[in-house]
Amino acid sequence: MGLLSNRVERAFINAGDHIYTWRTAYTYSHHGIYVGGNKVVHFTRKPLKPETSTSEEGENFSSCSVFPDCGFRQPDSGVVLSCLDCFLENGTLYCFEYGVACSVFLAKLRGGTCTTAISDEAEIAVHRAMYLLQHGFGNYNIFQNNCEDFALYCKTGMLTLDKTGPGGSGQASSFINIPVSAILSSPFNLLMAGPVGMATVSAGMYCAGRYMTDIGVRKDVVKVDVEDMASDVGLATAATNHKEVSPLVVLDD
Repeated sequence: MGLLSNRVERAFINAGDHIYTWRTAYTYSHHGIYVGGNKVVHFTRKPLKPETSTSEEGENFSSCSVFPDCGFRQPDSGVVLSCLDCFLENGTLYCFEYGVACSVFLAKLRGGTCTTAISDEAEIAVHRAMYLLQHGFGNYNIFQNNCEDFALYCKTGMLTLDKTGPGGSGQASSFINIPVSAILSSPFNLLMAGPVGMATVSAGMYCAGRYMTDIGVRKDVVKVDVEDMASDVGLATAATNHKEVSPLVVLDD
């Protein structure tokens, strides 16, 4: 995968990969875990009503005519199993990168494409995704508990303790840091000669803000076993109660 794009062909993804696709003219991306068999487990807002069928075992909210289990989710849960085509919605397939160097992370133009954090084994990511498909991942929140947070947890087992700020999502961090970097850099912009200098300072503040909120370097992140994450228990509570946590290591270039 290149510096500017993480685009990947379907033939080169494997079970346990964190994949994503851009939506609405690249304004935001949707993330999930590829679990093999042309299926993806991902996290969405809870639907208002089923579009197809409901059963005691779960509900199907998809109109997919190819895979009967596409759209499966447990009642009142935002974690859903979809086929790859329905997940992509005619979009392009990208693969999220883990364990990138600081220089690579800072060079990325958009958040939500990579992290300095190291991922766990692929089978562990699949296990977490399938477990959460049956038990849920709490309430969806665009800034604190979204589809990227779900995929990041499945790959790393890491959760953020501070539920008043942004979660682990690099995409949400980008949305927050754009206006913040512009405000914080405004005093420096007055000292810069011309628009190029102003843009350079703002871009530097933006990149620094993204890096400081990455789960690979944050200090308010703990590792939580998926079995400790019952759907009726708050994610922050589960993380706080989990004591067997090793200090996170900041990656060097």
